[in-house]
Amino acid sequence: MLNSKLKYTLLATALMLGGSMTGANAASYCGDGKTVTFAGIDWESGALITEVMKTILANGYDCQVDSIPGNSVTLEQATANNDVQIFAEEWIGRSDVWNNAAAAGQVVSVGKTFVGASEGWFVPEYLVKGDEARGIKPAAPDLKSVSQLTDPKIVELFKDPEEPSKGRFLNCPSGWTCEGVNTAKLEAYKLTDNYVNFRPGTGTALDAGISAAYLQGEPVLFYYWNPTAIMGKFKLVQLEEPAYNDACWKELTSATGKREEACAFPGVEVAYGVNSTFAKEAPEIIEILEKATFPLADINASLAYMVDQKVDAATAAAEFLKTKGDVWGAWVSQEAKTKIESSLK
Repeated sequence: MLNSKLKYTLLATALMLGGSMTGANAASYCGDGKTVTFAGIDWESGALITEVMKTILANGYDCQVDSIPGNSVTLEQATANNDVQIFAEEWIGRSDVWNNAAAAGQVVSVGKTFVGASEGWFVPEYLVKGDEARGIKPAAPDLKSVSQLTDPKIVELFKDPEEPSKGRFLNCPSGWTCEGVNTAKLEAYKLTDNYVNFRPGTGTALDAGISAAYLQGEPVLFYYWNPTAIMGKFKLVQLEEPAYNDACWKELTSATGKREEACAFPGVEVAYGVNSTFAKEAPEIIEILEKATFPLADINASLAYMVDQKVDAATAAAEFLKTKGDVWGAWVSQEAKTKIESSLK
């Protein structure tokens, strides 16, 4: 049996060699001229995260990086085919393409891109708590649940300007998956007689409707999700719903499902979607991705910065890297951190 001192010496040596091998793998993948291609995700949070990770690999580890545009389904298939190596914001379980590729062993989920993402029905915080700075008194101090939305006083708060006998629920645009789910929920919660199911033409129009009401201090009831610029800019309250359950969700998401009950949206798992072959060839990059969890509040703040300053994702990513070294510095080696910080000056 090895004595304790020798055992720990061998263990330390093994760890040192392991670290050296990781460095060698890094050199072999990025040093041989191979390019790490990212999915060119076009929604704000995905675009921001992609730009941050591209910069980290390029400036910290001397990798050649690129991204290719496309819709999410096309880019997920490209990841399965290894035309794309990293899909930076994959919402696990939401895509048949991804589910099938994962079952076939073509892709793997790595780390947690962010934790705490959510979706649901919201109202402005000032509606419940007021806003002394803006001179707004709480119009519905007891409002906390969708079960209260049938109260005539609450319906009156959200009066639809075109059909004033009803309230207005601001839904997703037609054609979005969330629009169908929200419509099913309105039916299941028995709200269709009380509310106009208003579907804006675009995501931009949805944001504009929420922003206009908020900035004017008006009541507004709407569906939204996290992380987004809206969440970074405004103080909102999510209304409580019955707890999620599989049977309820199956009915809500089926075009022919029963509308007898509704429930909260399911929990969200968001990871780095990675091609399986690439994962084996570049373990040092996988190690970075496993650590690279973005705080949700920081993403929301960066997205709000993008909107307020009217800048693109690359500019917002540079700002994040300049101001949040305490966050991303824990994902990378000290040498890489120094190189990245130097590149930003």
